[in-house]
Amino acid sequence: MAHAPQNIYTQRQRHTLLIVVLLVLGALVLLGLLNYLSAFLGAGILYVALRPWFAALVHRRGWNRQLVAALLLLFTIVVLMIPFYVLSMMLVERLRDIGQYTSQVLAVVHRLERLTGYAFTSEQNVRALLTQLASSVTRWLPTLAGSILRFIFVMALLLFTLYYMFVQEEAFLHHLRRFLPFRQDTLDKLQESLQNNVKANVVGQVLISLVQGVLTGLLLLVFGVPDPLFWGAVGFFVSFIPVLGTPLVWGPAALYQFAHGATGQGVGILLVGAVVVMNVDNLLRIVLARYIGNVHPLVTLAGVTLGIILFGILGLVIGPLLLSYLGVLLQVFAHENHRDEVLSEPKAVSPR
Repeated sequence: MAHAPQNIYTQRQRHTLLIVVLLVLGALVLLGLLNYLSAFLGAGILYVALRPWFAALVHRRGWNRQLVAALLLLFTIVVLMIPFYVLSMMLVERLRDIGQYTSQVLAVVHRLERLTGYAFTSEQNVRALLTQLASSVTRWLPTLAGSILRFIFVMALLLFTLYYMFVQEEAFLHHLRRFLPFRQDTLDKLQESLQNNVKANVVGQVLISLVQGVLTGLLLLVFGVPDPLFWGAVGFFVSFIPVLGTPLVWGPAALYQFAHGATGQGVGILLVGAVVVMNVDNLLRIVLARYIGNVHPLVTLAGVTLGIILFGILGLVIGPLLLSYLGVLLQVFAHENHRDEVLSEPKAVSPR
């Protein structure tokens, strides 16, 4: 009987090679799914955000979990996906055509130059700036709305993943806890921190942006700015950017009114925007911070920038959340190391 060939690797080498193979395979899978990573991240975000409803209906009231999961998916489609997609498409179509409005923009610039007596820029520079802006918008916005077929596929993948995260919740959480390198009490703290971050970044920020967008649209409607619905949608998206936010919309709108001789309307936009819209934003942030957590504006600003680069317009939500998750994981890592150091310290022997 032939003997089995002797393995040339030591036990430590086999463990090391196994880890290397797992990392390589994981990297290949991640690379292959990179274009659809937003679907899995979105499913995870929605799972954490909707899980309290799922737990209340399934674990407390005993409802059928498949039915509850289907209702939550329907809620996601009707309340979240469709409005967000419609707003995004409206924004994309208008901003893609921004290069066609150079004559109108130049007219406003010339009016401002005549009013102030100062030459802002040349006509060539204005046209080049608008062309560059349209090109930039065309680059990062299609990640959501450039292809209807791709959008449908990403959303279907998100919903499919979310459904099985709910239906097979116990198995999902069991494997997640099994492979995460943390102790049980640390995992509980990690879960609580992640839930708070989802509430602050998703629920809180989306609510603030929705209110800001509605107020901006109403402000421009009252003071006679053309197309207030579109600019309200723009206000919703720019509200994700801290500090700047809606002044990026109603500030140029006030200049537009000044350039067209409507001085009173321009002053009204500036006053109401600065006194009402911005203070409502600050008040909402203070109130919501008490109930659903607070996020530092620097984290939000850096997260929005990072998210748009990686995920397009969906990065407005995913980007700040990723940075918040990184902060939570760093805290957990520091807590684990401190705990190991305390346990490894030799105990002092008390004198008898």
